[in-house]
Amino acid sequence: MVMSVRRAPPLPLIFLLMIHEVSSADWSVSYRHSHICAIKDSSVIMSCTYTYPTGYKIKKVFWTKNPVKVGEEYPDLSEDPEYSQRLQYLGDKQKNCTIRLSHVIQKDSHMYYFSLIADKPGLSNWIKQWITTVKDNVKWIGAPGASLTVTDLQVESPENVTEGQNVSLTCKSSCALTDRATFIWYGNSKPLTEKRNRNNQLLLQSVRREDAGRYSCGVKGHTYISPAVQLNVTYPPNSVSVSISPSGVIVEGDSVNLICSSDSNPPAEINWFKEGRFLGSGRIYSISKISSNHSGEYKCKSSNKNGWKYTAVTLNVMYPPKDVAVSNFSLSGVTVEGDSVTLSCSSDSNPPADINWFKGRTFVGSGRNYSISKSRSNHSGEYKCKSINEHGVKYSDAVILNVMYPPKNVSVSNFSPSGVTVEGDSVTLICSSDSNPPAEINWFKGGTFVGSGRIYSISNISSNHSGEYKCKSKNKHGEKDSDTVRLNVTYAPRNAVVSIISPSGVTVEGDSVTLICSSDSNPPAEINWFKGGTFVGSGRIYSISNISSNHSGEYKCKSKNKHGEKDSDTVRLNVTYAPRNAVVSIISPSGVIVEGDSVTLICSSDSNPPAEINWFKGGTFVGSGRIYSISNISSNHSGEYKCKSKNKHGEKDSDTVMLNVMYAPRNAVVSIISPSGVIVEGDSVTLICSSDSNPPAEISWFKGRMIVASGRIYSISNISSNQSREYSCKSRNKHGEKDSDTLMLNVTYSPTNVMVSISPSAEIVEGDSVTMICSSDSKPPAVNFSWFKGGTFVGSGRIYNISNISSDHSGEYKCKSINEHGGKYSDNVTLNVMYATKATPLSISSPAEIQTDAPKNIVVSTSPIVEGESMTHKHVEKYSDAVPLNVMYPPKNVSVYINGSAEIVEGGSVTLICSSDSNPPALNFIWFKENQSSAVGSGQSFSALQSGSFYCEAHNQHGSQRSDAVTVTVKEHHGSRWHEVFGITVECGVSFIIVTITIIIIMFIIKKLRSFKYEYITMTQISESSEDTYRLLELQSTTSDLYGTLTTLHPRPLEHSCTTVL
Repeated sequence: MVMSVRRAPPLPLIFLLMIHEVSSADWSVSYRHSHICAIKDSSVIMSCTYTYPTGYKIKKVFWTKNPVKVGEEYPDLSEDPEYSQRLQYLGDKQKNCTIRLSHVIQKDSHMYYFSLIADKPGLSNWIKQWITTVKDNVKWIGAPGASLTVTDLQVESPENVTEGQNVSLTCKSSCALTDRATFIWYGNSKPLTEKRNRNNQLLLQSVRREDAGRYSCGVKGHTYISPAVQLNVTYPPNSVSVSISPSGVIVEGDSVNLICSSDSNPPAEINWFKEGRFLGSGRIYSISKISSNHSGEYKCKSSNKNGWKYTAVTLNVMYPPKDVAVSNFSLSGVTVEGDSVTLSCSSDSNPPADINWFKGRTFVGSGRNYSISKSRSNHSGEYKCKSINEHGVKYSDAVILNVMYPPKNVSVSNFSPSGVTVEGDSVTLICSSDSNPPAEINWFKGGTFVGSGRIYSISNISSNHSGEYKCKSKNKHGEKDSDTVRLNVTYAPRNAVVSIISPSGVTVEGDSVTLICSSDSNPPAEINWFKGGTFVGSGRIYSISNISSNHSGEYKCKSKNKHGEKDSDTVRLNVTYAPRNAVVSIISPSGVIVEGDSVTLICSSDSNPPAEINWFKGGTFVGSGRIYSISNISSNHSGEYKCKSKNKHGEKDSDTVMLNVMYAPRNAVVSIISPSGVIVEGDSVTLICSSDSNPPAEISWFKGRMIVASGRIYSISNISSNQSREYSCKSRNKHGEKDSDTLMLNVTYSPTNVMVSISPSAEIVEGDSVTMICSSDSKPPAVNFSWFKGGTFVGSGRIYNISNISSDHSGEYKCKSINEHGGKYSDNVTLNVMYATKATPLSISSPAEIQTDAPKNIVVSTSPIVEGESMTHKHVEKYSDAVPLNVMYPPKNVSVYINGSAEIVEGGSVTLICSSDSNPPALNFIWFKENQSSAVGSGQSFSALQSGSFYCEAHNQHGSQRSDAVTVTVKEHHGSRWHEVFGITVECGVSFIIVTITIIIIMFIIKKLRSFKYEYITMTQISESSEDTYRLLELQSTTSDLYGTLTTLHPRPLEHSCTTVL
C-alpha cells in the first residue's frame, strides 16, 4: 500500500510555499503489511519502499518504534542494544527500506516506522542557515507505520477423554499469523507423522490409551514449540493377570503371595475370590504355611468407573506321599504256582507319586499295580511299595506272598570224606528238593526202594554198593525224581615199569633216547618223569633227542592218581663227554687261612670218563692229582691257583682261586667327617672309624666306656649338650681287636635353664639391699646378661644389685642370657617389697549389713600367702569355717648330700644330691663348680667326674638359694683293701651323721608346723571340734625336697657303699 509521508519536523508554511520542490506529495512510504503477526523466536521481514522529491540527497535511513523523540531525535533501533544484534537493514538509500528483525519476543510487539534524514544541495547558505537554525536536516518519518504483534502458541485440549471417543486438539495463537502457516504437532516431544491435522487442529478419532501423553504444536520453518498439555485417556481394566510368588513349585508349609496386576486408568480396585467366596481385597493376597486345603482356583476382580474384569489362577499345593499301603488281589486265599497275582499300591501325594516295587531289598518293578502272571516259587517273599515324588518318599508296610508249588530241582549230592568213593569209606547221599509245602523223600537203587528221608547213608562201602541211585520228592501238589548218581569204587596205581629204547647199547652225546612208563590204576594215572629227584617231563613216553652229558643220570616215572602214587624202579642213562665245570675248592681247618695253617685244594671236574688232574700256581706246574695239599702255609703261598682236567674227549681249566692270609686289625683311627668346624647343639655330626684288618673288622662305638652304636660310620643327628664326651671305636674281627684313640666331642649350645635367684631369699623390706643373680647353662659360657623389669631394660651383667630398695622396685624381673649361639629369657620372678601397713581396710563379704544383734555367716577367702606376709583375723559374733593356709616360701636350708664317698678313684664318679626345704617344692636345680661362672649341670642329682668344690642352687617361683660347697677328690687307684674299708667306714659314719641331722631337722619342722596348726586352730575354732579343724588344716607342703630325697631308694647298691661293707 502507498501511504503519505509526513515531514518531520514541519517547516513554516511560508517556507513550503517558497520552496515548491518540498511538498508532502513528493514524500511517501509504502509498507507491504501494516499489521504483522509473528511467532516468538522467529525472524520477521518488514518490507517497504519510499520516495522522496528530486534534488534531495539521502544522508541516513533508519527505523524507529513508537515515534517518541529522545531529545530532538527519533531513536535509531540499530543503535538500541536490544535491537542492534537482531536488526538488519536490507534496503538502500534509493527506494527500498526493508528490514529483518530476528528472534522476536513478545516484548518486540510495537508500531515500527521508517525514517530518513535528507539534505538538498543548492540551497543558499542563508536558507540552510535558517533551516539549520530551525532543524539541522530534513527528517521524515513514515506514518502510520507497521505494527508487529509477537505471539506464542497454546494447545487447547480436554483434560480427560475416554478410550474410543473422538478428540480435537487446537493450536492457538493470540493473533492471525501474517505468513501462511503449516502447523506441526508433537506427541511426547516426538513429531507426529500421521496426517491427522487440519489447519491448526489435530483430530484423534476413536482415541486409544496409547494416545495418552503430552502434546505440543509448532509451525513449520520455526523452532518455537508450544508448551505441552497432558491428554489423559481413561479406560476400564484389561490385561488382568495373577502371578504367584514364589513362582516355582508350592510345597505344603510354604508362604505364598498371589499378586493381581491390571492395566487401567484410573487404577483399579482389586478383590479376591476362591470358588465364589470373597477372601479379601488389595493387590496382594498372602497365605502363610499353606496346606493342601488351600489348593483350588483363585480369582481377582479388577474394577474402576469404566468397567471391571476377572482373571483366575489355580493354586496346586504339593506334598510328599502319605498313607502308603499294599493290597493283594488273588483269586483264592492260597497262591499256587501258576496263579496270577496283582499287588496294588495306594498313596496320597501331590504330584502323584512314582511307585516302585521291592521284593526284600531288590527292585522288581514300577507302577501302581505290580502283576505276576503265572506265579512261580521264586516269587515268594516280602513285598512292599515305595511311593516317591520330588517332595519326599514313603514305604508301605511289607506283605508276604507265599507261592505253593510241587517239588522241583530235585538233585542228589554225594558227600564222601575224600571226595571220591573208595572201598571202606562212609558215603552220604543227600536229596535236595525245592517245594512248598516241604516234600516227602524216598530213595531207590536202580528201581529198588532202599530208604526214606532227606539223607541216605552207607557206612563201610563195598563194591556191592556200586550202582545208580536216585531220590523221589513228593508233596500234595505233585512229585519229581532226581537224576541218578553213580557210586564208583576207585583205587591207587599198582605197578610202574620203565623201559629204554636206544639205537645202540652205549649212549653218546647226540643220540636219541626214548623212555616208556607202564602202570595199572583207576582212574587212569598221570605220569611224571624224574631225573634223580628233579621233574623233567610228563606223559607215558619221555623222549630225548640230541642227548647231551647233562642228560646223564637215573630216571624213573611216577604214576599218580587222586588215590595214591607209585614210583618205578630207576634206570640209568650214561652219556660220555669231555671235561667241563672244573672248579677248585679250598679246605682249611679253621675255614680261614692264617699263616701256619695247613690248606688243601680240591679240583672238581665234570667229565665222562673221569679226567686226569694237574695243578698250576700262576702259570707254573706245581702238582697233579685231584687233591693238592700245602702244610704250614706261609705268605709265599699266597697267589692264584687253578687245576687242569683232561680226558680223551678234551680238557678244561678251572677258574683261579686266591689263597688269602688273614690277620687281626692293626690300626684304628676316629675322624670327624662333618661338620668341619665348631659343633653346635642341633648340628648333625658324623664320625668315621678307619682300621686295617683282614677280613674287614666289625666296628663298635663307645661314649666314654659305654657302647653306643656299631658300624664304620656313627651319626648323631640334632646333637645336644649332653652328648659332649670322649668317643672311641673298637675294630674287631675274629682274629683280634684294636681300640682307637679317644676323640673329644665338644658340643656348644645357646643358653638353657636360665633362671634368676634372689638374695636375700627371705622377706624383702623397704631399705634392704637385694641381689639378683642370673644363672644359665651354655657353652661357651654366656658373657652377656640383660635385666628387664616388665618389658623395660634395667641393667646388664650376671648380677643385678638394688640398694636401699623401695616399694617402687616391686614387680616381675627376668634376665636374658646370651652367647654366640643365641639368647634365652628366664622365667619371671616377682620381687615383693614389704613395707609397713598403710591404713589397709578390711572388707567383709556378707549378704547384708552386719548388725550387732544378728549373727551373720562370714566367709573368709584366702589366696596363697607368701612367707613374710601378714594376715589379720577379725571376729564377729560368728566364726567362718576354717580354711587351710598354704604358706609359700622360697628354697631354704639348701644342702648337698654325697651319695657315697667324696673321694673317688680315678675313672670313677660320685653322685651329688641337692636337697632343699621350699613350698612349692623346688623343681629346678642348677649345679656350679667353685670359681666357674657357668653351670656344670642341672637336675636334683649330679655326677661329679673331676676333683673340685661343687654347690647347687634350688629354685621355685618364690626365689632361690645356694648350698654350701662340698669337695670331691679324685685319687689314684692304689692302696690296700684296708684303706678302702677305712674309707667306706668313714663314709658310712659321715652318712649316718648327715641322716641323723636331717631327721632332727625334719622333726623340728614338723613340730613347728604342728605348733602353727595349734595356734591357727586356737584362732579360728569356736564351736567346732579340734579333730575336724585339724583335718581342715592339713598342710600339703609338710614334705620338703630333702624329705623326698631321703625316702628315694637307689635302684642298686653303689660299689664300695655302706651296703657293701655292712
